[in-house]
Amino acid sequence: MAQKIRSADGLLQVIPSPGHSAILPKKGETNVLITSALPYCNNVPHLGNIIGSTLSADVFSRYNRTRNRPTLYICGTDEYGTATETQALKEGITPRELCDKYHVLHKETYEWFDIGFDYFGRTSTPLHTEICQEIYQNLGKNGYLEPQSKDQTYCEDCGRFLADRFVEGICPHCGYEDARGDQCDSCSRTLDAIELIKPRCLVNKSHRVVARTSTHMYVKLDTLQPQTEEWIKNAARRGKWSPNSVINHDLEIIDARMKAGLVPAPLTRDLVWGVPVPPLGREDDEVMQTKVLYVWYDAPIGYPSITANYTPEWKQWWFNPQDVNLYQFMGKDNVYFHTVYFPSIQLGDKRDWTTLFHLSTTEYLNYEGGKFSKSRNRGVFGPQAKETGISSSVWRYYLLSTRPESADAMFSWADCITANNNVLLNNFGNFVNRVLKFISSQYQGVVPESNDSPGPLSPNDPDDSVFISDVNRLLQEYITVMDAVKLRQGLHTVMAISQVGNGYLQSSGLNKALMTSNPQRCAQVVSRAINLIYVLSALVEPYMPATAKAILVQLNAPPRAVPEVLSTDILAGHTIGKPEHLFKKIEESMADKFRERFGGNEVKTEVAPSAAAPTKSKAKGKKEAAAPVFSGEMTQEMIAKETEITQQGDKIRSLKAQPKSPETDAQVKEEVETLKRLKNELAQLQSS
Repeated sequence: MAQKIRSADGLLQVIPSPGHSAILPKKGETNVLITSALPYCNNVPHLGNIIGSTLSADVFSRYNRTRNRPTLYICGTDEYGTATETQALKEGITPRELCDKYHVLHKETYEWFDIGFDYFGRTSTPLHTEICQEIYQNLGKNGYLEPQSKDQTYCEDCGRFLADRFVEGICPHCGYEDARGDQCDSCSRTLDAIELIKPRCLVNKSHRVVARTSTHMYVKLDTLQPQTEEWIKNAARRGKWSPNSVINHDLEIIDARMKAGLVPAPLTRDLVWGVPVPPLGREDDEVMQTKVLYVWYDAPIGYPSITANYTPEWKQWWFNPQDVNLYQFMGKDNVYFHTVYFPSIQLGDKRDWTTLFHLSTTEYLNYEGGKFSKSRNRGVFGPQAKETGISSSVWRYYLLSTRPESADAMFSWADCITANNNVLLNNFGNFVNRVLKFISSQYQGVVPESNDSPGPLSPNDPDDSVFISDVNRLLQEYITVMDAVKLRQGLHTVMAISQVGNGYLQSSGLNKALMTSNPQRCAQVVSRAINLIYVLSALVEPYMPATAKAILVQLNAPPRAVPEVLSTDILAGHTIGKPEHLFKKIEESMADKFRERFGGNEVKTEVAPSAAAPTKSKAKGKKEAAAPVFSGEMTQEMIAKETEITQQGDKIRSLKAQPKSPETDAQVKEEVETLKRLKNELAQLQSS
């Protein structure tokens, strides 16, 4: 089929050829290094794990590639530590066998979700051991390590010290009989295993457990704290961090541990499965030679070590702060380790590390009124998403449109189905399919001559100035929010652009009558609409890569880079592919079937809604009815109203992210009332 695409520098994405050499940073360019929190290799991930780090990081990495920036996305399984040993014990296999098993399960799950790591590795490698030991020895050489002796639980029958997760006993605070060595599940208090009353060994509960003194190596976080505080403030300012549990809007340190004064933190553990503690050439080497490095020390080092397994030139990424910006994605429970603990280790190492530039965290995604629970069969875990028959694109869209950026979010089957039917099918998919089917049926699949010159369309165009200006404004908004890692807002902007496209078709009156009465205008509308679809293929690629690929097949066009303005890039005489529906309707009745299979009740929360899932009212004592699926043509007034709703929802989320006070609570209530009014106005427009 004939392709006629405008030729211009930067118009197309630069796609590495198969078997290409490793991606490396380029001097003088914006080089982006991305990591997502390494998942523990002792279980399968659930949807909350996926949106919290791997999926969000994937969106940002794909966005940067659509901007033709040198980008490297690294992740892998975190394989050492007590969690792995404990799970291996439960399954009756070795830690290595357990890690081999779950590494494959994780990789398969992420591949189905179209998460495009440049390299997905693991921490149980020789290079990981080498890099961990080198940093440890540098900490010792630089005077930041000291031994400390403390009482720990010891199993006389096993003949070894017991890590926290190998011990159970009575909670000293609430009396719960099955408290773990690190935390009581009943009162949620953090524990030290030595505090447990009548401790039991999980290997065999009849074993005798006693207290014995063990010596471990500690890193002097107290000595490093002044350097760490200075680094945090500079990094937060430079990388425009969002307020988090460590630092606030005013660049004030708010982490309780730092305000109280950091204390030395352990770097070693009495385990078998882990990185062996290397010698320091000191008297205490002998007592350390049977120990391994603590998992919270070695896990963050997994980022550079996995990169080292990807390329021998890994130091070009990790010792290059002048040319590389490091973006790290994780859940809120990992903030301390990425903003305080690991940067302290890097500072103590005293080499010129690439350190954190921007931190992107999420709150928790809950499931249908409760928490995900594997043991209680509540929620969707790993490969189960594929078994629903819902495509990876729809899963990605819904999870990202409800991404818990400033408050916990709730997964809802009803809202997921509404997002597919109302937004993807009736808005985005309708626009693409309507234009391409018209070209196929009325122009035999060949783009007609519009008399538009190749290149940017003028915002002063006599016919379409409003349309072109609206698209250009939204394109600038998309670039701005994506560069700021506001991923949910970026997705809302993509959908707003497709709404503008639908409105353009309606206001232009694209149909057979226009083709007969004004063939030149009809050709012009078709040309501008298909070029907007070409733009949308680039904008949606980070969020729904399979959908973007399908659009490009139907356009018969190569991948486009993200533009700053709407242009005529697909030229007259270009032959398109066969139009196909991008999405299919999901029956509302499926929500109950999914709940029956995956647990959960139909529960609505009072959080601000996303563009994906409009909030629905619920009468007390009555089962909530699913929102009606709007199946008519989107008018410009509806489009404007949905954009208002999106902006209002983001405003509420921003307010909720601020410190609580009577003033902010009152403002939130006021803005929620405004949101309800806007949604009622939209409903009236759709019913009229």
